Amino acid sequence: MESVLVNFVYAQPVGHAVEALHYSLGYHAADPSRRIGVVLNADTPAEMATWCPFIDEVHTIRLDLFDPATDARDQLEKIGRDWDHVVNDVRLTQPAQREFFPGLAAYYDQADAYFTGEKGWAGTKKGPSYQPRQPLRLDLPEPETTSGFTVLLGGSAQRSMYPTITSWELILTALADRLPGTEFRLLGKLSEDGRTRTTYHRAEYERLAAAVPGARLALDLPLRDQLTLVRASKVFLSPHTGFGMAALAAGTPWLCLSGNRWPEFYFNDGVPFYSVLPDRARFPSYTQFGPNPADVDDEGPRAPSMSAARIRADLPELLDAATLLADGDLDYAAALAGHRDRLHRCWGGDRSMMWSIDNVLG
Repeated sequence: MESVLVNFVYAQPVGHAVEALHYSLGYHAADPSRRIGVVLNADTPAEMATWCPFIDEVHTIRLDLFDPATDARDQLEKIGRDWDHVVNDVRLTQPAQREFFPGLAAYYDQADAYFTGEKGWAGTKKGPSYQPRQPLRLDLPEPETTSGFTVLLGGSAQRSMYPTITSWELILTALADRLPGTEFRLLGKLSEDGRTRTTYHRAEYERLAAAVPGARLALDLPLRDQLTLVRASKVFLSPHTGFGMAALAAGTPWLCLSGNRWPEFYFNDGVPFYSVLPDRARFPSYTQFGPNPADVDDEGPRAPSMSAARIRADLPELLDAATLLADGDLDYAAALAGHRDRLHRCWGGDRSMMWSIDNVLG
């Protein structure tokens, strides 16, 4: 039996774990007889890999991404080196990534020396056979029906990179008016446990729940319970966050208020989505590893693409997209085609920025 180890240790946000699961599925689909293992950052929700029946082994590595003296050799020995193929995260070929994450670079150098199998890069032709664009579905309880929205106000970045509660009131009350009777489950992780957590406060959630018809709180739930709620909702709504990738892996459409550093790059086969893109001339964004644009004043410092002015400008599009997704009137093919067209306009035709896992935008 051929074995493939997806060695995908990166930063801890949940979206990077989803990347690893997606690549693992592609290697399994290319040869279902394979033994598939995955290695993740210990601060990611590695339990998600146990919700993927095509993954046989789950391993974790604990490290400091920024410490060049990182030494993970003792942890590597617990994995074993008897893998026919070891496919790594291709980002660690990029000088900027290695410079930004010296501890991660040290880990991958140690792993390269330790594993004896053929080395490759996840999702590329350098490595074992791989079947791209597979529909990833986490093994979660199947809901009897789907209804309402699950909403994540923001991820784990600094608070200025997400909308104010005033802006969220505007968005959600407008949605409640557009779709009367809709329930909104407000997700959030406030507790500290070494993983990522939201930078909103409980009082802000409570204010929003009191202001929005149909809003209910769902805070500090275990990840599986959160994703079970997402699976049972018609739409998941958030700014850019790795949790949105997990929502797609749960099979739920993602409505994204896009902006900040990173564009969306994961589009899970068969699951509709809609990214509301900012006007980059008015609301600078997508700086990636470059310097952030200057904050604007919006109840304190605020990233331009998350400001009240941007949200007011794009609220009609967001409401129309929410209606399409909630009514089931946007399928995956149309979602992908529409996103490709909007990206083309957003970037002024520069296709170098239209990158995606498995090149689905190509």
